[in-house]
Amino acid sequence: MTESRNAEATEPTPLWERRFRAPRVSLPEWAEDAPGRSLFVSNATGTYELYAWDRTTGRQRQVTDRPNGTTDGALSPDGAWIWWFSDTDGDEFGVWMRQPFAGGADEPAVPGLGASYPAGLALGRDGTLVVGRSTDEDGSTVHLVRPGADGPVEIYRHRESAGVGDLSYDGSLVAVEHTEHGDAMHSALRVLRASDAGVVAELDDTGGGTEELGLSVLGFAPVAGDTRLLVGHQRRGRWEPMLWDVVTGVETDLSLDLPGDVSAEWCPDGTGLLVVHSFEARSELWRYEIGTGALVRVETPAGSVSGATARPDGSVEYLWSSAAEPPVVRSTAGGVVLDPPGPKAPPSVPVEDVWVAGPGGRVHALVQRPAGEGPFPTVFEVHGGPTWHDSDAFASGPAAWVDHGYAVVRVNYRGSTGYGREWTDALKHRVGLIELEDIEAVRAWAVESGLADPDRLVLSGGSWGGYLTLLGLGTRPDAWAVGLAAVPVADYVTAYEDEMEALKALDRTLLGGSPEDVPERYAASSPLTYVDAVTAPVHISAGVNDPRCPIRQIENYVDRLAARGAVHEVYRYDAGHGSLVVEERIKQVALDLAFAAKHLGTRATED
Repeated sequence: MTESRNAEATEPTPLWERRFRAPRVSLPEWAEDAPGRSLFVSNATGTYELYAWDRTTGRQRQVTDRPNGTTDGALSPDGAWIWWFSDTDGDEFGVWMRQPFAGGADEPAVPGLGASYPAGLALGRDGTLVVGRSTDEDGSTVHLVRPGADGPVEIYRHRESAGVGDLSYDGSLVAVEHTEHGDAMHSALRVLRASDAGVVAELDDTGGGTEELGLSVLGFAPVAGDTRLLVGHQRRGRWEPMLWDVVTGVETDLSLDLPGDVSAEWCPDGTGLLVVHSFEARSELWRYEIGTGALVRVETPAGSVSGATARPDGSVEYLWSSAAEPPVVRSTAGGVVLDPPGPKAPPSVPVEDVWVAGPGGRVHALVQRPAGEGPFPTVFEVHGGPTWHDSDAFASGPAAWVDHGYAVVRVNYRGSTGYGREWTDALKHRVGLIELEDIEAVRAWAVESGLADPDRLVLSGGSWGGYLTLLGLGTRPDAWAVGLAAVPVADYVTAYEDEMEALKALDRTLLGGSPEDVPERYAASSPLTYVDAVTAPVHISAGVNDPRCPIRQIENYVDRLAARGAVHEVYRYDAGHGSLVVEERIKQVALDLAFAAKHLGTRATED
């Protein structure tokens, strides 16, 4: 008896759980005028929270401590204040709070502004504040607060989606991204005077909504008196940066001969740009010299850079990982910048690149294989977004499946970023169905190549990936043995009714109107339309406070499954669109693993 208890007490924690529990940190954000003060996110307590780091003294302290975690924060330019967004249990609806950098009581950051969904934030050197908000009642609004003023002043309002882009170095100009033309996927830009909200400049590549060409604000020049704005554009079929002087109107094209999407941020002295180049599921860094046009590689290992920042001393700090190696914050000056205490995450297996002919062009997929010979039970892990992409980056979820003997396939379907504008924009009007065509092409390859066991195929995903999972189970019930859907869109019409206003705008863009305008498109793209055809066992997890994929529409889908006795299980948790609590994440993965093992006859524990 004693030996048995000791054995249980010393039984090692499974590798997959250790990956989730391993302490992690985000790329530290530093105060523009006090670079020794930084803010980062960590799961050190078991919940993702904000931490302050005084690099001069080495002192670190936890800033926020809430049951469901906190990740949205910012530093004032002088480093005196930490801003953080306070919502209720993950519902994303709340107000900005602030706290002194050295510690102290939290206080409302902008008295006079009620709760809303956040839509951008800019903090000025002179105390000027620009706050973007979104509510169902008011649409999008932008508010300005001047030092010593009585309260916030509204400087922008529109029913369509909009948000704060940036505030100029001297606080005199405000850049706003907006979609007044009705295309929520392609923004236009407007620059306003902070003094009177007068329009200084406009830039609209959509031609009033007739062209699918977007713009994004990458930041004003970090130099006093410099009115250049770094802008992302899609004029050559991909995201690239350019310089736009908002006062003179001069646009300066940047010759960056790099394939794939390119983003950038200013180097602190304003003479160069730190360029992030993303292409075919991997990324790398470059420095661009504005004066000479020279493009110099910043050496990083092969894999993915998920964040980077140029420091005043000329070094670059970046957060790097690969599918096989856990994330780490490194510096070009040498070494690890921020190394959390505690056991490191165990590595996983590398990804293999697969290209498959699809109906809209070559489809890129990332494959991870377990040890042994196939065919394997295989999980198609579908990414969310939809405008996102899977990359050669560390992910604890896919690694857990590999540990349990599954192959994992991740498909960058049409709608994904990193493959050009046409690929990203291709899913319009036949929403969901186009993505599934690409997933089906890769599924056929996986079976024909001997990788995947056709009788043990799992379709899985969260958010948009959860939506595609339910849609795929209904439209191709013969293709999948099990479905695992987290925070999905399940009933598109009800989801539209209940979701936040910004997502309604996106749905109108994707489907060409509201459910009243194009009911046939919503029906064709809604999992609820096909629910009675679902034969595979389905596991659904849902956040009861989710503003993106609200709970009522999921309950409608579940009720239809239950009405005909379909095999399904539902897990509801008290948070929003996912969880920031490590043990909750582990619980959800464990439920998925157990559900798949139960219905596929696979092993319930890792080797």
